[in-house]
Parts: sequence; C-alpha cells; structure tokens
Amino acid sequence: MKFAVVVFPGSNCDRDMYHVVKDVLQEDAALVWHETGNLENYDAILLPGGFSYGDYLRSGAVAAASDMMSQVKKQAEQGKPVLGVCNGFQVLLEAGLLPGAMLPNKHLAFMCHQEPLEVTNNQTLFTTGYEQGEVVHFPIAHGEGNYYCDDETMAALQANNQIVFTYKQNPNGSAGDIAGIVNEQGNVLGMMPHPERASEAILGSDDGIRLFQSLIKNWRDAYAINV
Repeated sequence: MKFAVVVFPGSNCDRDMYHVVKDVLQEDAALVWHETGNLENYDAILLPGGFSYGDYLRSGAVAAASDMMSQVKKQAEQGKPVLGVCNGFQVLLEAGLLPGAMLPNKHLAFMCHQEPLEVTNNQTLFTTGYEQGEVVHFPIAHGEGNYYCDDETMAALQANNQIVFTYKQNPNGSAGDIAGIVNEQGNVLGMMPHPERASEAILGSDDGIRLFQSLIKNWRDAYAINV
C-alpha cells in the first residue's frame, strides 16, 4: 500500500506520519509537496498536523483552497482513504470534505497533552482494530480544536454513525465531545488527536498504531476482493 503524506508550508507533523508508515509499519510512503505532487498513484492520503500557511485567515482555510486539495477531493470521491489529523482535520472541514467547523479551545489556551478517547464507531476503515467503546490514549496539540456544528448536522452525524472518536473529558469544548468524524461514505476521517504520536510504546502509548493497521488491512481486503 502506498501512502501520500501531503506537505503544505507550515506542516510540522509530516515527518511523524512518514516515520510511522515507512519505518513502523514498513509500508510505502512519500512526502508530497503541495505545489508539485500528483496523488493519482497513491492508495491513501494523509493530511498531517501543523500550521498550514501559518493558519492565516482561519486554521486550514488557505490550504483548503489550494490545487492540492482539489486533487484530494477528486481522490476521495473515487473512494480512496483520506486521513486528516489536527490541522489536517481543520483543512478537511474548510474544504467541505467533512461537515462542521473548528473554533478556538473554550479556554483560549493551546493544549498539548495525552487525552483518553472512546472509540464510538469501530466499523470504519480506520477503526476495525479497536473494540467498540474501547478507551484509548492519544495526544492532542492544538489551540483550535473546539468542533462545532449546528443541531441538524449533529443529528445527521449521529444518525449516520459518523462520530468515530469522542473525548472522555472534553478538553476543548467540542460539541458532542467529538474528537473525530468520518464522511457519509466512510473513507474520509478527520480527528484532532494524533494517532501517529501514539504509535510506539516509547512515546507513552501505542494505541494509535491500530488505526493505521486497520486502514491497511481493510484496504488490502477490498483490493483482494476487487481483483
């Protein structure tokens, strides 16, 4: 399986993503610069954390308008898995690939610590390696992780089982305790906590590695069926 790790000016978790895929999981991966990269030959797309374009205007807003995100939309429409973490999640929201918006944390402070999360949907491409209701520990590192959506959108997220991870202690004020959601098709996941920073025991948690393992297994199962 071949992963594209998209790099925008200001991305700072791209090397972490690349390390997990290439060195920990022993899968193929490439860092794809936003101006010159072509996503057609990749099987999955990773949008890493950071501060794309310095978070000018709003977090993720400038990157969302880039030609690279037009490519991401096209690949997502074809069913390829897309994972956006932290700033990657903000970019997905700004680009309209996921519903809702991101607000500053309720106490207006940047947060950087490990948080307990509940796996609220273990039937996605990204979460079949977890037990339903399992509590896992991923770090967060954000100043704007307060997920917001209107009542109609929240009802749709709940009805379609699109809420994948929730905070056990809601550190940032997110509506519905939401830490991560998928699109209706289930191939685009956005989440504020960092699974790539919880993929080796030496980091204090390796709960995140199962997210990537789930994605790889499910992609291979689908590929084996379709050829």
